[in-house]
Amino acid sequence: MTQAANTKLNGKVALVTGGSRGIGAAIAARLASEGAAVAITYSSSSEQADKVVAAIRANGGRAMAIRADAQDADAVRLAVNTTAAELGSLDILVNNAGALAAGHIADFSMDDYQKLIAVNVTAVFVAIQEAQHHMKAGGRIITIGSVNSDYVPVPGLSVYALTKGAVASFTRGLARDLGPQGITVNNIQPGPVDTEMNPANGAFADTMRSYMATGQYGTGIQIASLVAYLASEEAAFITGANLKADGGFDA
Repeated sequence: MTQAANTKLNGKVALVTGGSRGIGAAIAARLASEGAAVAITYSSSSEQADKVVAAIRANGGRAMAIRADAQDADAVRLAVNTTAAELGSLDILVNNAGALAAGHIADFSMDDYQKLIAVNVTAVFVAIQEAQHHMKAGGRIITIGSVNSDYVPVPGLSVYALTKGAVASFTRGLARDLGPQGITVNNIQPGPVDTEMNPANGAFADTMRSYMATGQYGTGIQIASLVAYLASEEAAFITGANLKADGGFDA
């Protein structure tokens, strides 16, 4: 069975930023498996991005990779427009690209602060501002935020939490801005998910597990399933929502 035969998102075009690995790669694969044509962005090496694209194409889907550093607003804007031009439209935007830097506020560097703001906030703003020009009624905007927007259990994550709190508030406001156009805007707030950035066997994994009601890390596939639902027609009545997928991290 080809991907296009799975139908829920048949005929839709999606852009997943930071889609070459981890949660982003899982999201790209899931959207493609439900029939969407998918563009992904990556920041440096094309090798991982090419693997994601090749896997989607091998299953009968349409996919492309676009080099775009999320710190570069012009590159983000160009990626949105390239997706619409090359794939014919833009129906689903998933703001997945993210950056993490930790440190006590007393000595948090300005360079790290500016990187977190650029990637986690400004790139989201730019991508949404550009994407909404291409979207028709039924458009879907989904951002991957963080449970740290609401719950910060350890020191050193204050600036990261600041950026994810900004995304949560932005989501609520955007629902009002874009609702009249028939576009929904939602934010998924994962807890600890097994990725290269935060592996389930990493130095802090046992500590993170101790905060979760389930005691288990999440997976990219689990986050991707929620993205696919929010991208579907079934989720048309959900907008302005900040939805936790955190194993009870913030329970």
